[in-house]
Amino acid sequence: MALGSRAYLVPLPLSAYAAMSIVTFVAYGVDKSRARRGRWRIPEATLHLLDAACGWPGGLAAQRFFRHKVRKTSFQISFWAIVAIHVAFWSWRLLPAW
Repeated sequence: MALGSRAYLVPLPLSAYAAMSIVTFVAYGVDKSRARRGRWRIPEATLHLLDAACGWPGGLAAQRFFRHKVRKTSFQISFWAIVAIHVAFWSWRLLPAW
């Protein structure tokens, strides 16, 4: 088995990623809607916090779906740094040590 004895770690984090992705997707959608109407926006720091709190898959989906925050380089650098940290963490936790 590829995951070995660490397979028990998977179900709870998957639930957290799914739930936070929904919350994050909605937040990006609300921010896009507010931007179109010239209203008060959700701070970028809040969107990044949601991304970092396991919501980055929803953030990525929302960026593509709403075409929101895709051109802002500083936002994208921070977003992809968050994704890289998550991928590195889960690679370290789930892959066998060499």
